[in-house]
Amino acid sequence: MTQSLKLGTRGSPLALVQANMVREALCAAHGWDRDRVEIVPIRTTGDRRQDVALAEIGGKALWTKELDRALLAGEIDFAVHSMKDVETVRPEAISIAAMLPRADVRDRIIGADSVVALREGAIIGTSSPRRVAQVKRLRPDLVTILLRGNVDTRLAKVTAGEVDATLLAAAGLERLGRVEVGSCIPTEVMLPAPAQGAVGIEARTADDRVRALLSAIDHPPTHRCVLIERALLAVLQADCHSPVAALATLDGETVTLRGELFAEDGSAHVVGSLTGAVDDPTLATRLAQDLLDRAPPPVRALFAG
Repeated sequence: MTQSLKLGTRGSPLALVQANMVREALCAAHGWDRDRVEIVPIRTTGDRRQDVALAEIGGKALWTKELDRALLAGEIDFAVHSMKDVETVRPEAISIAAMLPRADVRDRIIGADSVVALREGAIIGTSSPRRVAQVKRLRPDLVTILLRGNVDTRLAKVTAGEVDATLLAAAGLERLGRVEVGSCIPTEVMLPAPAQGAVGIEARTADDRVRALLSAIDHPPTHRCVLIERALLAVLQADCHSPVAALATLDGETVTLRGELFAEDGSAHVVGSLTGAVDDPTLATRLAQDLLDRAPPPVRALFAG
């Protein structure tokens, strides 16, 4: 029997669903039995520490460093990630080998039909600086508090009345079969996090065999858009503290990149977009510079430039 490939993943319910999506896609692409891909759950620091904001204890690396270590040590052959949780600068020895087709990029609000419909002074639970700033920009009267944990944990807080509402990615809810939970917020109202809705698979850069196998399930339109959004983050030197939103959309060989930067309390923001060829390496840089040139001082102070 051919030795199975080991797929590393976080152990949360959503992460395991996404790992199974990758396994099913690979087996379908190569005609393999399911046991050809072994799912290896790895507990990350981000999963263990739910009491503080990620930015205070190491940022997005808390979702990836244990998986990176296992990958580089040869304990797993590749790893699956929610791309919005992957830090912008990655080790040279690790490459993004493939991305699955992107799901719904929007946020959903749980606990109300919309942000506007919330009661005066309502409490919103979220750990995302972007969502805090966006909510505050729309409704300065709202109170935001730290809320982390998996989807069920956050939904339970709303049900118990500990918070009036929370915000979650539509893609994650749909992958967990929660298609009826919450109301989607149009991207014109709340632009999503860069790479939201995308599942990525990383492998060792030097492992040509595994990277070739993974290339069979890569979705080029998703891969292109996500890399452009991540390029914008890189130019801005944005991290998990940064209230930034971005979305790239394709129309044939043309891409439109939209971006929005905020002050931490949502009191100031700047928004912009550029359209160009999908292979234009300057698009993200030009949009970043445009945003920074026009940004109010409280916004510009949070980003590069």
